Amino acid sequence: MRLTTIGTGTAAPHPRRAQAGTLLESGPVSLLIDCGSAVVTRMAERGLDWPGITHVATTHFHADHTSDLATLIYGWRYGLLPPRSAPATLLGPPGFAARLDGMKAAFGEGLLDAPPPLSVVELEPGTPFPLAEGLALESFKVPHTAESVAYSVSGRGWRVVVSGDTGPDPGLAGWAAGCDVLVLECSLPDSLALPIHLTPRQCGELALIAQPRHLVLTHFYAPVEAEDITAQVAERFGGPVTCAYDGWTLTLEDS
Repeated sequence: MRLTTIGTGTAAPHPRRAQAGTLLESGPVSLLIDCGSAVVTRMAERGLDWPGITHVATTHFHADHTSDLATLIYGWRYGLLPPRSAPATLLGPPGFAARLDGMKAAFGEGLLDAPPPLSVVELEPGTPFPLAEGLALESFKVPHTAESVAYSVSGRGWRVVVSGDTGPDPGLAGWAAGCDVLVLECSLPDSLALPIHLTPRQCGELALIAQPRHLVLTHFYAPVEAEDITAQVAERFGGPVTCAYDGWTLTLEDS
C-alpha cells in the first residue's frame, strides 16, 4: 500500500499546499480521500495516476475538501482521449447525494452522467464498504460539521485512519487504536484553538490514546506552521511523527 498526501493545506490559499486530498493505493484500488482545490492539478504535476482513481471518499462538504471533485469528473470525461470508460465510486456521509445534486446545479445537470459510469454511495458510520477483495473502507463520526467523518482503510495486513477535519475526540482515538498510520489534521496553534480543529498538542493527546505506528499530520493553517509542531506533539506521543507536505509518500508492505 502506498499513501500519498496530495494536498496538505486548508481553506487558506497557500503557495506550496493544495487543499485537502490523501491518496491510498493498493492493488487495483486507488482511493482518494477528499478532493479540494488544486488536488487534481497537483496529481498531474507529480505524475500521479489521476485518470486511474477508482474511489473518491468525501469526509465532509466544505469547499476545501470537495471543490475539485467536478474537476476530476470532467477530467475523466473531457481530458482524456478516449474518455475514461472504467467505472468509479463516489462515497460520502449521509447527505452526500444531495450535495452532488447541488454540484449539478452549479456545473451542469450532466455532471454525473457517463462517461465514466459513476456510483454514488452514502456510507453510514460503522458500516464497512468493500473496496476490493480483502480491503474495506469504514467511517466514524467526528466533531466538525454535522456530517463530518473520519475514514479507516483496512486489510492486507495494515490499517490507515484519516481524520478529515475534526475537533479533539477521544472516541476517534479509541476507534483508531493500534492503526499502522494515523493521518490527523493539525490546523491551529494553541492560541487560536477551536473545538472543531486540532492543535499539535491535541494531536499528541489523541496519538497517545491511539498509539499508531506512524502519526502523519496535515491540514496546516499558516499560524500553526510557525510553531514547533513535532516538539509539541512529542510532549504526549513518543512515536514517529511526520509533518506532511504535498507529494509526501509512505509505503506499507501488504501481507
